[in-house]
Amino acid sequence: MTISEEKQQRMKELAELVNQYAYAYYTKDDPLVSDGEYDRLYRQLEEMEQETGFVLPQSPTLRVGGNVLPGFRKHRHLAPLWSLDKVKTREELRDWESRNGKLLEDEGAKREDLAYVVTMKFDGMTVNLTYENGSLIHGATRGTGVTGEEILPQILTIPGIQPKIDGPALAEIRGEAIMTREAFAAYNAEAANPLKNLRNGAAGALRNLDIEETRRRGLTVFFYDIGYWQGPAFQRYADELTWLDQQGFCLHPFHRRCANLDEAIAAVEEIRAVREQLNFAIDGAVIALDDLSQREILGYTAKFPRWAVAFKFEAEEETTCLLGVEWNVGRTGKLTPTALLEPVELAGVTVSRATLNNLEDIRRKAVHIGSTVWLRRSNDVIPEIMGAVPGDDSDSLSSIEAPVHCPQCGSTLVQDGAHLFCLNAIGCKPQMVKALAHFAGREAMNIEGFSEKTAYQLYEDLHMRSVDQLYRLTREELLTLDKFKEKKADNLLLAIENSKNCSLDSFLFSLGIPHVGKKTASDLAAVFGSLSSLREAEMEALLETPEVGSIIAEAVYQFFRNESNLDVIRRLLDAGVNPAEHPAGAQAFDASAAGEGTAFTGKHVVVTGVLTQFSRTEIKAKLKSLGALPQDSVTGATEYLIAGDKAGSKLSKAQALLKERGKPLILTEEEFLGML
Repeated sequence: MTISEEKQQRMKELAELVNQYAYAYYTKDDPLVSDGEYDRLYRQLEEMEQETGFVLPQSPTLRVGGNVLPGFRKHRHLAPLWSLDKVKTREELRDWESRNGKLLEDEGAKREDLAYVVTMKFDGMTVNLTYENGSLIHGATRGTGVTGEEILPQILTIPGIQPKIDGPALAEIRGEAIMTREAFAAYNAEAANPLKNLRNGAAGALRNLDIEETRRRGLTVFFYDIGYWQGPAFQRYADELTWLDQQGFCLHPFHRRCANLDEAIAAVEEIRAVREQLNFAIDGAVIALDDLSQREILGYTAKFPRWAVAFKFEAEEETTCLLGVEWNVGRTGKLTPTALLEPVELAGVTVSRATLNNLEDIRRKAVHIGSTVWLRRSNDVIPEIMGAVPGDDSDSLSSIEAPVHCPQCGSTLVQDGAHLFCLNAIGCKPQMVKALAHFAGREAMNIEGFSEKTAYQLYEDLHMRSVDQLYRLTREELLTLDKFKEKKADNLLLAIENSKNCSLDSFLFSLGIPHVGKKTASDLAAVFGSLSSLREAEMEALLETPEVGSIIAEAVYQFFRNESNLDVIRRLLDAGVNPAEHPAGAQAFDASAAGEGTAFTGKHVVVTGVLTQFSRTEIKAKLKSLGALPQDSVTGATEYLIAGDKAGSKLSKAQALLKERGKPLILTEEEFLGML
């Protein structure tokens, strides 16, 4: 399937905007737009990905959350802390239930009797407590959802934290740290620098190395989930909440079990009705399936659990004057206009900036310099501009003109659709600085201590114009940089040296291949196993990779046939960068060459129905240990389908493909065990 350049560009714009907003919200505690605008852009990108069949390299749909800040020890969670998908209407909520019901039917489970538990969606900061043999040993932030920040000393300042519980060998208990309106007012009455809103008050307290400052904030925690559990299995989510209550964890009194979706909707409306009377901030309600066995069947998308959803409430609005527009250059050279506003107070937050997206957005909203504009704000977040308020005196207005030259490097700009681009990728400082920062990022080459500020210094003072130059840095060069002493220089050089031994998927992601994000890089690494195999891959082989469509395949194929790209890769390899072969992919290619490996090595395998010997997690782990490549759905690349009891539509599709194409081979659970 081919898509227009206009659609591709729109998807790039959406991905960049959502990533920018997510970083500001989760990592910096400095939100740039409203939740409503974030959700709208995220949903638009998600819909375009589903429509076109490919995912951009920078797509936020591949990520769970924000980044880990420096200054705290990292903590790896025992189980991921997932984000929640969002709905805003009853119709969207019913569509969500309908999709889940169909998935349950496809897996041979009943879609009747879908009971739910409805809770408030607290607007604070997530905390994750780890208990070992009943003793509290870790307290961490959510962070990326996989890795957070160790903040146990800060958490222990909160009244009611349980140091010991009657629990199993290991458990993780999740909660939301909040600041009540009373605590907020008491703090601000004596603070030299008053807090702006409740959420940032909680986040700033827990990310503060001054424990006494944390204590002064007077935080509260409401617990709501068991994320990891080595004890006897619970049957229902309501049972988990009962256990948490019995152990002394603070639960908000409102957690309602609902026998059906109509009751759940009624519970959401109850929460909405009392929202303004609460002494803490919420931004919606959470609707989660009660039956934990149904949850296991539904599983997860790349970012969200399918079995829970957040119902987001309405935004708030205000008007102010648009004073000017500032144009900023991104990593891809795209210019983004930012509205400069006359400061306005919205529920305790002073708003002075908002993103205008692009020229088309400016024209569509009919805003000018001097316009009175509508701002919409949701849940203590900086708002979006909805449009101009009618009735302004036209003589007092000035048009927002597109710049002709790049505001950073002076190059002549090129317009592509609604967007302006600076094509001076190497000579334009913001582009090259952000490319260096991306290469060194945690999910790429993971060079510890490397920041965008460091990239700026390397570009400006050491004239770095290519990522491979990082591996030729010397101690003497670094010591010429501002605030670089011996220890900092040595640490950075050590981190650069350590980055040479990297995973294949991290290396692929660091290269900035168009349309290849972290997940796609992982998929390519799993299938091809080595850089040389991927570099030599033909289009047909690339298209056989799960989740890779024609656009991604073409981008990867062309990237590895561009001499400039190959030169950079050769220089990186010559410098000692050594992307390790991926075990599953390596086995697949070795087996094809030497005739070795299991029957499942390098094969795409789908599991459907109810198995007696394996849970969903266990069967996927078993397949991976055999070198297989588990898939969630049956495609032309599927080579085996393992069908348990009550197999549904996946079995039917596999049978049709088998008749038409001679694969996949369909196995019962007993036949699979026999092959082992």
